[in-house]
Amino acid sequence: MDSVEDLLRRLEQLNEVGTALSKERDISRLLENILIAAKTITHADGGTLYRMSDDSKALRFEILRTDSLKIAMGGTSGNPINFPDLPLQTETGAVNDSLVAAYSAIHNQTVNIADAYTAENFDFSGTRRFDEKTGYRSQSFLSVPMKDHEGDVIGVLQLINAKHPRTREVVPFSSADQSLAESLASQAAIAITNRNLMGQLEELFESFINLINLAIDEKSHYTGGHCQRVPALTMMLAEAVNVTSQGPLAEFTMDDRDRYELKIAGLLHDCGKVTTPVHVVDKATKLQTLYDRMDTVDTRFEVLKRDVEIDALRAQLALRERQDSAADLEIASKARAKIDALDADRDFLRKANKGGEFMSEADLQRVRNIGTGKVWRSVEGIEADFLNADEIENLTIRAGTLTAAERDTINYHIVATNKMLEQLPWPKHLKNVPEYAGGHHERMDGKGYPKGLTRDQMSVQARVMGIADIFEALTARDRPYKQGMKLSQAMGIMKKFKLEGHIDPDLYDVFVQEGVYLRYAKQFLDPWQIDEVNPAHLQ
Repeated sequence: MDSVEDLLRRLEQLNEVGTALSKERDISRLLENILIAAKTITHADGGTLYRMSDDSKALRFEILRTDSLKIAMGGTSGNPINFPDLPLQTETGAVNDSLVAAYSAIHNQTVNIADAYTAENFDFSGTRRFDEKTGYRSQSFLSVPMKDHEGDVIGVLQLINAKHPRTREVVPFSSADQSLAESLASQAAIAITNRNLMGQLEELFESFINLINLAIDEKSHYTGGHCQRVPALTMMLAEAVNVTSQGPLAEFTMDDRDRYELKIAGLLHDCGKVTTPVHVVDKATKLQTLYDRMDTVDTRFEVLKRDVEIDALRAQLALRERQDSAADLEIASKARAKIDALDADRDFLRKANKGGEFMSEADLQRVRNIGTGKVWRSVEGIEADFLNADEIENLTIRAGTLTAAERDTINYHIVATNKMLEQLPWPKHLKNVPEYAGGHHERMDGKGYPKGLTRDQMSVQARVMGIADIFEALTARDRPYKQGMKLSQAMGIMKKFKLEGHIDPDLYDVFVQEGVYLRYAKQFLDPWQIDEVNPAHLQ
């Protein structure tokens, strides 16, 4: 019979276990802790934790431990459990009362057996085969159902061979053992249910996030990959910083909750792009709106060329009575020169429209001269400048394809991101998501946007995401206005950004020294982009 002191000690253990279970987030470790705690409190040599299958028709092995045989399977052991599930029904559809764990689950009842070899009504043939094979002697059994808050059985906790605390002889499980095991099973079921509910809520939440990213992807296939690659690179760099043991970032650490928080922030970092007009996001050329207006400009050139040809033909017809071949040739020559000049201007505007190279002041002036120096007449007979003011504004963009107003529209996505994320009632473990996600366009020198934060005003995670966002944008091969850069070129720009105060220098050093850029490149870049990079040149 248990002493009062022993019972008090075990009750104290039970309370400690309950507190520990409520804090565990990893379901495998949670299940393992439940079984180990049950074995410890009841002095059991072995035990198995079963969970109800998804269709509630069988018990699935989750964790198995037998101390004297040094057997550890499932959970964090790394050893898989290859035993088949325990069916709760026979092949005829009757309830499977022959297996003690199944009986416990079916009838929601604790089963306490003093000796499996003398017990009636239960099939222990599998147990006997196990004993014959291993030399073990399975004797006392205690099977306890685990019930959720609705009273449904979600698993079974089965303990084997209680041992006397002093003599270590195998004894039956006492009534105190049974009460303690049932209390633990109740606490364990609550912990498992809470963890499952948390998992379901997290899965639902992530599904909503993916829904937002899908909406962005559907608007523009150019940005869909970005929403997946930036979080991946963010986690790569954050993990590299996490294992850093020297330098200014040696104190930075992450646990599983920190990782999850950063992952969510990465997935949501561009959620504000749902508000960005698709024709701005996808603007591949300077004149593109819903279509590339260069086609319209081409038509105007064809009209001017047609007018030149008509004027020349009319002049030549006027010479027919005099039959002046020299004048006729001169008219044709001048017409050809005008057409060639128009073709040259058209080729120039086509090149300017691509926006791939920096335009000089002379190039910009040539666009203006073409736009206002030529007049064309529409089918309605209305004469107008060859290029309207909006077309001139777009074609005189020095680099890229966006006007200042369109750049502001693009940049507004981070303002929208902040507004959206700051409206959500974030739980404690996700409270930093808005700051992490909303800071990836800030600069270390305070010249970024939208808040103009400096390095000291930003978390390490936000600075990590800033590097990930920039490097992904440089190397992305799915942008409408450029090819993805080669690795050496992108890393050269990253080094320049470090020196200019654009990105965090300490994080950049980890990015280089730990080879994060190369791991990312091998996973996400095309082979032709991965050229040789000398790390010594990146310091």
